[in-house]
Amino acid sequence: MSSIRSFFARTAAPAVLALAGAALMGGPALAADISKAAPLAYKAPAPVQEQSPWQIRLRLLGVFPEDNGSVRGVPGSGLDISDSVVPELDITYYFTKNWAAELILGVTPHDINGTGTIASLNKIGEVWLLPPTLTLQYHFTDFGAFKPYVGAGINYTFFFDQKAYSADSIDVKDTFGWALQVGFDYMFDEHWGLNVDVKKLFLKPDFDVVVAGQPLTGKADLDPWIVGLGVTYRF
Repeated sequence: MSSIRSFFARTAAPAVLALAGAALMGGPALAADISKAAPLAYKAPAPVQEQSPWQIRLRLLGVFPEDNGSVRGVPGSGLDISDSVVPELDITYYFTKNWAAELILGVTPHDINGTGTIASLNKIGEVWLLPPTLTLQYHFTDFGAFKPYVGAGINYTFFFDQKAYSADSIDVKDTFGWALQVGFDYMFDEHWGLNVDVKKLFLKPDFDVVVAGQPLTGKADLDPWIVGLGVTYRF
């Protein structure tokens, strides 16, 4: 046993010490080689592209006025205002993901007919309406592709291209009104969607009319429901 120990001391031990020394001397060089190695590749995440605040819709509108109104000084008189279906464009701007403003643009033709004690006049006149309506909307964003909203705003209606039929002349006055709104978009992707929209306008214009040479005045309680179905495009 002593001879084995003696052999190890003479041969193996110096070899181990030499290897250890080489390792110690080579350590700094090895560390330098590692430090010079190419850094690990880092791929930055793709930037998040913000959605445009602009949106447009092209809708088909049904305009359904209430059949209310009368000629002043003519008891039992009434008015019937015809319905209308027209195309319409609206423009929406989002201040935030929830709050937006919408402006609708379109024109609608309507017949004005006498009812009650003036029913014999039949079609009193015809008028076109330009009712730009600006609403402030709140959009709900917690329902995925289904995006309902509510809104309220103001309307100013222009009456133009007015024609008298059984009357000698007719002049419906431009007027302000209030608007309430409810609707939804169903988005097929980030740009395209289907829109359903319902508005209620509170609109009561005054009018002047001349019948058989007699000037008369009155008020037409239009207060129309406006129902729209169309396509949404978000830029």
